[in-house]
Amino acid sequence: MNNPDGIVSLLLACIELVLMVNLLIFADRNKENFLILLIVLLLAGYQIFEYFICGIGSKTSDTVFLAFADISFLPPLSFILVLTYLEVKSKIKPVLLAPALFFVIYYAFVVDEFAVVKCTVLYAAYTYPLGTLYGAFYYLPIFISFVLLVVNLKKADELKSRQFKLLVTGYYFIIIPVIVSFVLLLLNLPGLLNSIESILCKFAFGYAVTLGFFALNNRTKA
Repeated sequence: MNNPDGIVSLLLACIELVLMVNLLIFADRNKENFLILLIVLLLAGYQIFEYFICGIGSKTSDTVFLAFADISFLPPLSFILVLTYLEVKSKIKPVLLAPALFFVIYYAFVVDEFAVVKCTVLYAAYTYPLGTLYGAFYYLPIFISFVLLVVNLKKADELKSRQFKLLVTGYYFIIIPVIVSFVLLLLNLPGLLNSIESILCKFAFGYAVTLGFFALNNRTKA
C-alpha cells in the first residue's frame, strides 16, 4: 500500500501552483500582487517540502531546515503586504525581513538539531532549536497585521471595502492557528506546538485562495 502521509500537502501545493499561474496571467502588475505571488509561492514551496518529508520519506534535517527557511518569510511578507495596501510609507518594511534572515542564518549552523517527530496525512510535527523565540517571531507579525486590518476596515471607503474584507477574511484562516498556539503555550503543551507551523500552512491554503481573489480584483493601482 502506498504511503498516504503528505498527500494533502501535495494536493494543496498543486492547487497553489495553479493559482500562481492564474495570477501571473490575469492579475495586474503592482506591488501588492507581487507580494501575493511571493506568499503563494512560499506556501506552495512549504507544501512541496512537506510532501518530500512525509510522502517520499526524505526526513533528513536538511529537508526540514529548507521547509522552515521557506515558510519563515511568510509572516513578514504578509505584514509588508498589509502595510503596502494601507499605504503606510515607512522605511521599516525591509527591516521586517531581518528576523527571518536571522533565523535562516542561525538555523543553517544547527541544521542537525532539526528532526521530524511525526508525519500524518494532514500535517507533520518537528523539533527545532529556539522554538519559543521562533514562535514569537512567527506569530506576532500575523497578529499585528490582523489588528491593523480590523482597525482600518471601518475607515475604508466603499471602493476599498470589498478588498479590505477579502484581506480580513484571508487572515482569519491564519489567525486561528495563532490563537490556538498561544493557548497551547499557556497550557504548557509543547508537543502539540511542534506541529502548529504545519497546521497553520494547511489553514493558510484558504489564505492563499483569498489572496488570489484579492489580487485578481486589485486593479486600482498601477
